[in-house]
Amino acid sequence: MKRENLSSLQTLSILGGAAVMLSLAMGMRQSWGLFQPHMIRDIGITAADFSLAIAIQNMVWGLTQPFVGAMADRHGARPVGIAGVLVYGLGIIGSIYATSALMFTLCAGLCIGFALSCTASNIAMNVTARTVSAARRSIAMGSVSALGSLGLTLASPMAQTLITTSGWKVALFGFLALAVVMLPAAFFAGGADKIDREAITGVPQSVGEAVREALAHPGYMVLATAFFVCGLQLVFITTHLPTYLDLCGMDPTVGSTALALVGLFNVIGSYLFGWLGGIYSKRFLLGGIYVLRSVFIAAYFMVPATPTSTLVFAAAMGTLWLGVVPLVSGLVVHLFGLRYMATLSGIAFFSHQVGSFIGGRAAA
Repeated sequence: MKRENLSSLQTLSILGGAAVMLSLAMGMRQSWGLFQPHMIRDIGITAADFSLAIAIQNMVWGLTQPFVGAMADRHGARPVGIAGVLVYGLGIIGSIYATSALMFTLCAGLCIGFALSCTASNIAMNVTARTVSAARRSIAMGSVSALGSLGLTLASPMAQTLITTSGWKVALFGFLALAVVMLPAAFFAGGADKIDREAITGVPQSVGEAVREALAHPGYMVLATAFFVCGLQLVFITTHLPTYLDLCGMDPTVGSTALALVGLFNVIGSYLFGWLGGIYSKRFLLGGIYVLRSVFIAAYFMVPATPTSTLVFAAAMGTLWLGVVPLVSGLVVHLFGLRYMATLSGIAFFSHQVGSFIGGRAAA
């Protein structure tokens, strides 16, 4: 089937499935910090153990992303996404019944790290880019990324409410229910696999040739290096901000509300930068996002934390959160085309996850 022959309903089901899959995968992943104090107390692990598990999650995510991207390029997004959802559920179940740091690391670190490779932004952006025309691609990726941001506004308050009223294990069962919802989403997103690949491949090229071309391109290497800073900034906040606020003596709901605000304002930022990326230089916009994030982080931690400053900080960071995703994906497509987009985006994403590993381990 050619892309232009897709009906409006088929297009919406593919993009909607990608958005829901991305939304729930990232919403749960970014809410793990809320469980840290309770798991430390009940399982008997340390803050360093928890941080190591999350850091390993990010490294596994990064290490497996190029290979998962290559599988999606070769076999399609549907089998990759469904497998990822099943492994995500396995990781959640294992975390519920974890009795040691090792078991928690295997489940929350290895399983969920691999699952995120199959269900999060790289696969969602690959599906989106294949489904829409070049003229609509940037704003479509921004829209899917924006809708994908809503998961944090659902997962974080839900988790905190269940933790407060019923305990952290019940909250993780709530996450398991969200993982079940991801299954049909992954199936619908896989509808992009039906699109005729020959119409979008461009110049015939092997995956090895594509990777060598990318690694020799200075723009691609700069992009991958900047992605390192992105991962360092974001994972430090999602992993350690709730604990930092707890140490400051604030009510736990401030942390969950802050994460929810990140998700809410991320909707605005993702759509905004997706739209801007179709008009202005994506490189310039990416540089601006990284600089502004650094300014807001420095300003927040230079003054005593208050509920008001925390929520303002969360709103500012949320606006700058996943806006990088449509810009980076758009740059990869612009430089190298669609054929190996998931593979090349996955390699660049590895740099992001090295930064995430360091951000997850920082202050442990």
